[in-house]
Amino acid sequence: MAFRKDFLWGGATAANQCEGAYNLDGRGLANVDVIPHGKDRWLVATGTRKMFDFEDEYYYPAKVGIDFYHHYKEDIALFAGMGFKVYRMSIGWSRIYPNGDEETPNEEGLKFYENVFRECRKYGIEPLVTITHFDIPMHLVTKYGGWRNRKMVEFYKRLTRTLFERYKGLVKYWLTFNEINIMLHAPFMGAGICLEEGEDRFKVLYTAAHHELVASAWATKIAHEVDPEMMVGCMMNAGTSYPYSCNPEDVLLAQKTNRQNYFFIDVQSRGRYPGYALKEFERHGFEVPAKDDDLEILLNNTVDFISFSYYSTRVVTTDAAAKRDKNNMLDSVSNPYLEKSEWGWTIDPLGFRITLNELYDRYQKPLFVVENGLGAKDEFVNDTVEDDYRIEYLRKHIQNMKDAVDLDGVDLLGYTTWGPIDLVSASTGEMSKRYGFIYVDRDDYGNGTLKRYKKKSYDWYKKVIASNGEDLD
Repeated sequence: MAFRKDFLWGGATAANQCEGAYNLDGRGLANVDVIPHGKDRWLVATGTRKMFDFEDEYYYPAKVGIDFYHHYKEDIALFAGMGFKVYRMSIGWSRIYPNGDEETPNEEGLKFYENVFRECRKYGIEPLVTITHFDIPMHLVTKYGGWRNRKMVEFYKRLTRTLFERYKGLVKYWLTFNEINIMLHAPFMGAGICLEEGEDRFKVLYTAAHHELVASAWATKIAHEVDPEMMVGCMMNAGTSYPYSCNPEDVLLAQKTNRQNYFFIDVQSRGRYPGYALKEFERHGFEVPAKDDDLEILLNNTVDFISFSYYSTRVVTTDAAAKRDKNNMLDSVSNPYLEKSEWGWTIDPLGFRITLNELYDRYQKPLFVVENGLGAKDEFVNDTVEDDYRIEYLRKHIQNMKDAVDLDGVDLLGYTTWGPIDLVSASTGEMSKRYGFIYVDRDDYGNGTLKRYKKKSYDWYKKVIASNGEDLD
């Protein structure tokens, strides 16, 4: 059998994409609440278009999501029906600290997550909790400028200590920041940053990066002090970048692109800034804003495991004339050898195995796949969806994951598909970009009953889990 006996099979969601209840029980406004559906979504996510509150002409899907806040018992029961061993979810920071800089937390928010974790435990499901999944109280954005501000480290430390102490014994696995490398590409979504006129983008973003890296190390330290059994991981948007040709210039560019992606994990896994990054900082006239014991904290509090999302690989070239795509929020040259999803993301199951090997070769720490899935337009007929295309996508990816473990020796802790239940797409704000094994009756504009229905893939994934990945037919 390829996978370990205690392999953690499950699915993954994010608070801002499924929870809803944006203004209930003391929750404060978050940056992800004010990223709208529609043509301006990416402009807002990147901080190009400043939107710090709701505007009348826009629809904001995070306000309701799929209303997991009121449906969590039903949803967790459906996950248990598939045999989930683990459920990856995230905390809405502004549900715990509505403004982010309070001294004391919001008890109603703490109680909600405690109820969710206890519901998971009732079914033997291990919660895997992302502390910050593109989720920052708007007060920390408007008053402090998001993660460009050093004070964010202390606010994050307070949040993490509150979580670790409150949920000790309920939650063992934690992730500090979701897709931490995306802050370089979508600064407002990833770090609560809108660049002001005259600001040096490089210096602002890598200052924010340093603050998040230090905060992540502090979280790891605090978790291990509160409960040595807790395991803390980092999380990146992965998917290797291929050179478009064997031109050495393309190969070097691919290496540089991959390094930029791995930069955060290099620090979180090894505890120090890599030489290539220090040289890049030097070229930009940037000095790491390390204070007090920052470098010591980074060195002595590396993560216990590496987690990542994988949807596709990318291609880079120095040829300016090559056709380019947007591939999972990142730019890529078109790959002529691969098919694409309905949203233009390349489908590369073998690239999954390659990425797993690259990560394990690089870090030699246990890996955890915490996002992988296919966004597609589902046809809902007779209370179900015949989603053979989703089954085929996952079958091929799981087979390559098996090969990485069985043939290549990768140490893998678990696998959570992205969106085991339909939810709001982070990149587009759409509900029609569906990932789930469970269909949710809601459209791109907030219409629908929110009723849940099992798709064909529900029973297929149940069989995969029951066989520990051996039965993929």
